[in-house]
Amino acid sequence: MGLLDRYRRIDETLAAGGAQDPPGGEDGTDSVAGAGCADVHRERVERFVERREPIHFVIPAFPAKSPNRSKVLGALPDLGEHLALGFLQSLCDYIGHFYEPGARITICSDGHVFGDVVGVTDGAVTAYRQALAEMIAESGFSSLDLYGLDDAFCTTDYPKLRRLLEENYCAPLAELREKVRTDRTTQALFNGIHRFMFEDAVARRGDQATRSQLRKDSKETAYQTILRSNAWSRVVAEKFPQAVRLSIHPQAPDSEKLGVRLLHTKDGWLTPWHGVVLDDGVNRYLVRRWDAEKVHGSVVWRNGRPSHFVAPHLSVTA
Repeated sequence: MGLLDRYRRIDETLAAGGAQDPPGGEDGTDSVAGAGCADVHRERVERFVERREPIHFVIPAFPAKSPNRSKVLGALPDLGEHLALGFLQSLCDYIGHFYEPGARITICSDGHVFGDVVGVTDGAVTAYRQALAEMIAESGFSSLDLYGLDDAFCTTDYPKLRRLLEENYCAPLAELREKVRTDRTTQALFNGIHRFMFEDAVARRGDQATRSQLRKDSKETAYQTILRSNAWSRVVAEKFPQAVRLSIHPQAPDSEKLGVRLLHTKDGWLTPWHGVVLDDGVNRYLVRRWDAEKVHGSVVWRNGRPSHFVAPHLSVTA
C-alpha cells in the first residue's frame, strides 16, 4: 500500500493527533499525515497480488458537465477531463513500474444516477460519456474503462433505473440528515455539494427566486444528490466486491475509500465537470469559468470545441 500513499487525499481534520496543516501542498498533492493508521485496503490489494492479477480500482466520477455555463466551457469533456484521465492512467503506470501485473481503474460514471436532480438530461449525460470513451481510446489510456447505470442493470430506461435505486439502494433521508448533523466527513461532503448546487441555482433561477429561497432549495437538491450517489456506491460495491474503492473527495485515514486528487485546484472540491483549466504558463489548475474570464484568460479551441483557458500573456495557440 505504500505505493499509493503519494496519491492519497486524507481528511486531516479526522486524522489522529488533532489539528493538522490544511490539505493541499504546493505540488498539488495532499499531505499523507495519518497514512500509518490501520489500512483497511491492504487486504484487498494483497488478494490481487497473491493471484498476480492487476490491482482493480473503482471510482465513481465523471458524471456530466455542470449545466451552469458560468462555471464550465460546454457540455462535453475538455482539457480538464483529459488531464484527470491522464492522472488516473499515470497512477496505473506508476503501480505497474513496481508491480508487473499493474493496475486498472473502472470509472463508474454516475451522471444518469442523479442527472435529473441537478438539471442535466439523460441525453447530455450519454453524450458526455461517449466523448469520454473516445478520449480514453484516442489517448491510449489502456488501463481505464467506463461503467454506468445501464451496464449495471442492462437497460437504458433511466427513469426506471432511478426508481430502482431509490427503492432498493437509497437510505432514508432522515438518516442522511442525522449524519450531516453528527458526522464531520458527511457534513463536509454536504457543504461542498450544497455550495455547487447553490451556484448552479443562482445561474439558472436567479431572476425567479430570492437567494434565501435558492439556498433552501439547493439544500434539498444536495440531499437528493448525496442519497442517489450513496445508492450508486452500494451498487458499485455489489458489482465489484473485490475492487479497491477510490474517491474524488478527501477521506478519513480508516475510510473504506482512498481519496485521490484528480487535478490541482485552489478549491479542494472543484472537479473538471464543475470548472475549467487555466494555464498560467507555469501550472494548469482548475478554476470556475468566471474566474478565468475575470483575469481575461483566452479560450483555446481543440478539435472543434473549447478546451481550456490560457493567461493573457500566453499565446492562445500554445
